[in-house]
Amino acid sequence: MPIYEFYCPDCHAIYNFLSRRVETEKQPDCPRCGRPRLERQVSRFAISRGLAEPDDDGLPPGLDEEKLEQAFMSLAGEAENINEDDPRQAAQLMRKLYEATGLPLGSTMDEAIRRMEAGEDPDQIEADLGDMMDEEDPFSSEGLFGGGVRQSFRRKFLPPRRDETLYEL
Repeated sequence: MPIYEFYCPDCHAIYNFLSRRVETEKQPDCPRCGRPRLERQVSRFAISRGLAEPDDDGLPPGLDEEKLEQAFMSLAGEAENINEDDPRQAAQLMRKLYEATGLPLGSTMDEAIRRMEAGEDPDQIEADLGDMMDEEDPFSSEGLFGGGVRQSFRRKFLPPRRDETLYEL
């Protein structure tokens, strides 16, 4: 009986589903929020000893994985407690993350953060600068501000939560 993993972008979580048969088409609803048709994930698997590790770790150039992990850990509590209706708090958190990781803050991203620190609406900043910010964003090709600042920050910088409960597919 296979176990399938599905991702819910609304909860930013991965859920496990047990199937009584091989099921390649079914997409369950989120067991937490009810979002329909979750995204199937490639499941984690073990690699045999003795095989070479790939050189490419998928991180942006110049990013120290240990430094990034430490930055995430120190900022995770703050991310949970920010008021997503206050762009100043989100800007402060983003600035701290860039400083903690040592990544360069491009001119467009710097402008976006300064505008948020001044209290401007993140949706308007995204409308004005979105494409240029995407080009400078070392973490992804997605925009930082879409879908609510706090939720977007969590998706952008924090790994999804793993719900180890086994649900029926």
